[in-house]
Amino acid sequence: MEPLVGMVLSAVGTVASGALSGAGGEAGRRTSERLYDLLSRGRAGAAGTGTGAAGGDSAAPSLPVTPDQQAAAASRLLEYARTSPEFSREVTEWVRESAWLAPRSVPAVAPGASRPQMLPPGTAAFTDREDVLAWITELLDGGDRAPDAPPVAVLTGPGGIGKTATAVRSAIELLDRFPDGALFADLEGASATTALPPSDVLARFLERLGVPPAMVPGDEARQRDLYRDCTAGRRLIVVLDNAHDDAQVIPLLPASPESLVLVTSRHRLGRLVAGHGARPCALGPLSTEDSVTLIRRVAGSDRPSASDAVVRAVAEGTGGIPLAVCTTGAGLALREHLTWERVAQQLSGRNHGDGDQEGTATGEPAPDAPGDPVRLVHDVAYRELTPESAALYRAIAVWPWPTVTVPIAAHAAGIGADEARTLLEQLAGVHLLEEVAEERYRFHDVTRAHARGLAAAEDGHGRMAAAVRRVAVAQLRFAAGADFRVMPLRWRLGPAYRGLAHPEHRDPADGRRALAELRRERENLAAVVRAAAHHELHDLVWQLCEAMWGLHLMLGFHAQWIDTHLLGVEAARRSVEAEFGDPRAVGRMWTQLAFGYMGEGRADDAAAALANARAADRACGHHRGEATAVEVLGLLHLKRWEFPAAQRCFEEAQGILRRIGPGEDGREDLPRATALLEHHIGRALTKQRRFDEAVVRLNDALARFRRLPDGGDPYNAARVYMSLGDAHLDAGDAQQARVCLDEAVKAMTEAGAGLQLADALDVRSQCHRRLGHGAEEAADLRAAAACYEEHGDRLGLDRVRSRLADAETRVAGS
Repeated sequence: MEPLVGMVLSAVGTVASGALSGAGGEAGRRTSERLYDLLSRGRAGAAGTGTGAAGGDSAAPSLPVTPDQQAAAASRLLEYARTSPEFSREVTEWVRESAWLAPRSVPAVAPGASRPQMLPPGTAAFTDREDVLAWITELLDGGDRAPDAPPVAVLTGPGGIGKTATAVRSAIELLDRFPDGALFADLEGASATTALPPSDVLARFLERLGVPPAMVPGDEARQRDLYRDCTAGRRLIVVLDNAHDDAQVIPLLPASPESLVLVTSRHRLGRLVAGHGARPCALGPLSTEDSVTLIRRVAGSDRPSASDAVVRAVAEGTGGIPLAVCTTGAGLALREHLTWERVAQQLSGRNHGDGDQEGTATGEPAPDAPGDPVRLVHDVAYRELTPESAALYRAIAVWPWPTVTVPIAAHAAGIGADEARTLLEQLAGVHLLEEVAEERYRFHDVTRAHARGLAAAEDGHGRMAAAVRRVAVAQLRFAAGADFRVMPLRWRLGPAYRGLAHPEHRDPADGRRALAELRRERENLAAVVRAAAHHELHDLVWQLCEAMWGLHLMLGFHAQWIDTHLLGVEAARRSVEAEFGDPRAVGRMWTQLAFGYMGEGRADDAAAALANARAADRACGHHRGEATAVEVLGLLHLKRWEFPAAQRCFEEAQGILRRIGPGEDGREDLPRATALLEHHIGRALTKQRRFDEAVVRLNDALARFRRLPDGGDPYNAARVYMSLGDAHLDAGDAQQARVCLDEAVKAMTEAGAGLQLADALDVRSQCHRRLGHGAEEAADLRAAAACYEEHGDRLGLDRVRSRLADAETRVAGS
């Protein structure tokens, strides 16, 4: 019995912890609600009969959140299971389904994406550092390393010393020793304001380790647990570049002692050394001989030759800092008029103390000494730029964009895209930018500090703020357009959506493409929100948050969601205080923030945000916003198994909507909003086992969605059919449930909603099983597996294939 006790307790914990955040998608929701049903039926003493208490709050089980509550729920399930073989079978099936939602259900080595290869390509512009590779190898092979933790090597040194290149080169050289792959992340830790939160990196790593996006938890603690599960027993190399502090790194350490972690940082990471056995290694400048070798390699053999003494003088002028060496060599390679002698003369200013006359006001963390070779080399490179290239160099440095795209560069500088593209290539050619992906560039943070200092000195803060505003406006237009394509029917605030319309014959895949576009630009969009907030562009801040709604609702990234929307709340409030803002935006931001909190499982914070949202909307008379806040509170109650409270919220929201008169804000959205609330009420009634009432409400919702203009809302109509199928299944009428799910499958197929179609097929297969239609059950599971495979949901695929194997065995034996 002990193993069974542990399995049930683990299943309860997994399902309860994912209920609030929505982990596992529709499969997770169904598994949570099935646990509620099992506990309700057992409490009512009607195990296996399909009947139970009609459900006041006092008779209903509560979502087991704490460990004690989870242990009590598991104990009750086992107690009920002992009373009935049928109930015992249902509990066993539920535990098996729940196992697919648990972190440990992810196989240690999954196909394809589970062997990540995230290392950036090595650079030919590299020399020396063999001693570092030898030191890391000794660390791996040494007998004094901790037996239960991965070795951690920390490369430290000032900006430009070559930490990243050394870590990447070492990782490439050692890769054969780590057959399970390589993870890499730039932690962007030049400053506390740019440093990535561990949650962002964990989400990225988990997906590359084979975890489907829908299964990645929203909160960092559960992400960390899942990451440790996914890395246990594996031989990985993990490169964490440009760390700001220990807090960024520690959550990203893998669980396996057979892995290797390489960290680079400008700072001493004391906790990592003291608490995790990390070994530090300080990188120093290259020797003069190695600097000469490297600068000749970068400058190329096509350069007119110079005397060894002149080349040596140039190398010495770079101070042996690899970034300075490469920048100088790139300038010599591309500027035909630039001679070795001229560069040597320019760099000699360092020795006379006159090399800091330009570009000294960096405004960012950077070398501070007046004769610093990196800054001096950047000054020399900057003097050689054309006026147009120099202007772009300054303009794109006004904020630390995660990547500089062609549109960002064009709008920052106020030029056309073609010109921006050409100038970006020129800056990359002279090593002032690095191209990290197709038409995506990144500054070394030391170089950006230099460029930003020049922007402050030559352009002034007014022009810098104007550049930020142009980028923010452009990013808002892009995000709003993409968001409109992702969720065309939702109600929105802000002028960015005015005039947007879909073509008459829209490609069903267009929404997925738009979501992919938003995902690619996600980090830049978050940076734009922070930049606009810094420059007090309050109207743009909250509108950007509004335009990121589809991105976050569909993909999560809850840490970013919360961070940006906290800024959105403040921006909306300050915009109203300035007497020019939209007062409806305050409640809107609070409501969207509540969803972010729900994604992290922070139910109390979500409820508080919704109370603030309702108060703000009520204060400005925005009935549509107030109804949404109350509706979302109802959804929170649904997740917490508080079904009567959820129903009351949905009905109250309908009452608020009825206050919207002709011509008032939100009037056009009333039919759809009311249909959604009817659907929610039907779901809440189903879980209270008030099936007749639930079916009436759900059929009403279905009729309302069909009556909407422009052909109705087929996707939400299909979701209602799904809920009708759930209601009939819960009531024990599998035949009627199958009829409803037939319609759901048909509608999801027509809508091109692949993952939702897989869910509909999955549920319909359960109807066939109850009806004894084994062949039909197997056919639906095969079709569901194909959908999951097509959309890259490996966990859904594995879960359905497991059930398919059982179904085919039963069919073969019948």
